[in-house]
Amino acid sequence: MSRSLKKGPYIEPKLLIKIKKLPAGAKNTAIKTWARSSQISPEMIGYTFGVHNGRDFINVIVSEEMVGHRLGEFSPTRKFTRHGGKMQKEIEAAAKIKEQESAKAAKTGTTK
Repeated sequence: MSRSLKKGPYIEPKLLIKIKKLPAGAKNTAIKTWARSSQISPEMIGYTFGVHNGRDFINVIVSEEMVGHRLGEFSPTRKFTRHGGKMQKEIEAAAKIKEQESAKAAKTGTTK
């Protein structure tokens, strides 16, 4: 559900204060925040935010395309390992061996 247009975007007030307190040349220092629900405004472009994902802070460098999105969208809370089990491991091992053989063949100049 989106926020009503008459209310305007939700931007954490403390974030704007932190941005204004930073010196002019310190755009690459991370501003730590727990406000994942805060929307990205045009004033935030170029700054680096350390967005908390429940465990640690993930650095998010704000670009122009991110305006209007939430900070939490760029800091995933779940870590994807991979699908599969024993069969998937065998497939990946075979692909790795094939890749190594093709690299050797390219190095020597011969092809199979």
